[in-house]
Amino acid sequence: MVRIDSVNPSVAPGGAGEAEIAAYLARALGGIGLDVETFDSAPGRTTVVGTRRGGGGGRSLMLNGHADTVGVDGMADPFSAEARDGRVYGRGAHDMKGGLAACLGAAKMLADARVPLRGDLVVAAVADEEYGSAGTADLVKRWRPDAAVVTEPTNLQVCLAHKGYVWIEVETVGRAAHGSRFTEGVDANMRMGRFLAGLDRLERALREGPAHPLVGPPSLHAAMIAGGTGLSTYAASCRLKIERRTVPGETVDGAVAQVRAIAERLAADDPTFSATVRPFFSREPFEVSPDAAIVRTLRAAAGAVLHGEPALVGDTPWMDAALLAEAGVETVVMGPSGAGEHSAVEWVDVESVVRMAEILARTAVGYCA
Repeated sequence: MVRIDSVNPSVAPGGAGEAEIAAYLARALGGIGLDVETFDSAPGRTTVVGTRRGGGGGRSLMLNGHADTVGVDGMADPFSAEARDGRVYGRGAHDMKGGLAACLGAAKMLADARVPLRGDLVVAAVADEEYGSAGTADLVKRWRPDAAVVTEPTNLQVCLAHKGYVWIEVETVGRAAHGSRFTEGVDANMRMGRFLAGLDRLERALREGPAHPLVGPPSLHAAMIAGGTGLSTYAASCRLKIERRTVPGETVDGAVAQVRAIAERLAADDPTFSATVRPFFSREPFEVSPDAAIVRTLRAAAGAVLHGEPALVGDTPWMDAALLAEAGVETVVMGPSGAGEHSAVEWVDVESVVRMAEILARTAVGYCA
C-alpha cells in the first residue's frame, strides 16, 4: 500500500487520489472471502468496504481506516516502502496504511482460522480523510454498524477523545482610494490589524482557560490573510481565514460567537468599523465513555496481546471517529506505533502492526460473537 501513490488531490493539487489503492484493497479483501463494495464520493475518490457476513444475532463491528495521504514535498523517496530495522518507511506508512494493514490482517486471521462470528465484520478503507472526510461522510449513510474501531496511529494506546475544528472567514471592509488621498481612503488591512489584536487576546485566553482532561485546551490560529490590490491603493477589503480547534463539550456556534464578539466590540468602539464573520466548514470533536462496550472489549483484547491494559488517552488531530459517533456508531480509536505523519520522514513499526491486527481480531471475536 505504501508503494501506491494515494495523495489526496484536495490537499496537494495533482495528487493521485484513491482509485489505484482502492482497486488493490478490493482485490485483497475479496481474496480473503469478504463481500466487496465500492463507491465514489467524487471521480477517482473511491471508498472500499468489505463485509464478512455473520451467522446472525450478533453485534456488527467496523474496522475503519483512510487510504488517502497528504503530499510528499521534501521526501526523497516517498513510495519506497523501505523495510529497515523493523520499520517500513514512506508516505502514509504511519498515517495510516499501517492501520489499514492491521484491519486486513485481522480479517485474514479470522478467515484463515475459520472463526465463526454471529455479527458482521466490516472493513472500510475510506477516501478523503485528510481534507473533508467525504468518504466516511458517505459511508455512514450506507452502513451503520453497532460499533467501530478507527485505526489511526495511537502507539497502541486507546484513544477516547479528539478535538474538532471550525474554519471561519473574517472580512474587514474599507474604501479604495489613491494612496495619496488619505481623506478618501479607508484601509481594510489596518482594520484587520485591530481585529487580529483582539483575536490574539482570545487565543491566549483559550489556552490559559479550562482544559479538557484528555485533549487539553481549545485553540485557534490565523491561518491565511489577503488584502489590497496595489501599493498605491487603499485596501477595500481584507480577508482572514481562521482555524478554531474545539474540545468535547464545545459547540460550533459557541466558537463562532467568540470570534464574532471581537468584531462587535470593535464596531461598538468605532461605528465606521465594518467586518463580517462567516463559518464555512466544521467538524465536531469526539469523545466516548471508557465504559462503552466497544472500549471494554478492545481493552480486554489489547491486554491479552500486550500483556497489560493499554493507556486511555486523547489526541489533538481530528479523525473520522467523530463522524461515526455522530451517526450513532459507538466508536473508539486505536492503531500502531510509528512517527513522522505529515513530515519528510514517516515510518510505522511492523511489529506494532502485527500486534494491532491480533488485537482487532480478538476484539471482533469478543464483540461480534
